[in-house]
Amino acid sequence: QVQLVESGGGLVQPGGSLRLSCVASRSIFRLYVMGWYRQAPGKQRELVATMGSGASTNYADSVKGRFTISRDNAKNTLDLQMNSLKPEDTAVYYCNARHSVVSGYNYWGQGTQVTVSS
Repeated sequence: QVQLVESGGGLVQPGGSLRLSCVASRSIFRLYVMGWYRQAPGKQRELVATMGSGASTNYADSVKGRFTISRDNAKNTLDLQMNSLKPEDTAVYYCNARHSVVSGYNYWGQGTQVTVSS
């Protein structure tokens, strides 16, 4: 079992920045694909960014050039730096851990709210 706890959400004006952080209950980065997803009201959950066990990254087109995913292996943390935020980035952001080899091992955090509004 893996517990994921997100933090760092809040209210920010358009053009501003926020940094989200996800702490995993144990060291998993070597075996898991880590990612950030978001879900806006009335919409499906969508991928924001992922980082593979080899540190390869993948971003949704809507956030490329604005968001950066990173991790600290020593602290078991996964971060999402969000710059140039737009109102359409408003959503609940979730941290995810998915085993890179074995299916059925897929974990979610409780989510953190990000609101971009003036």
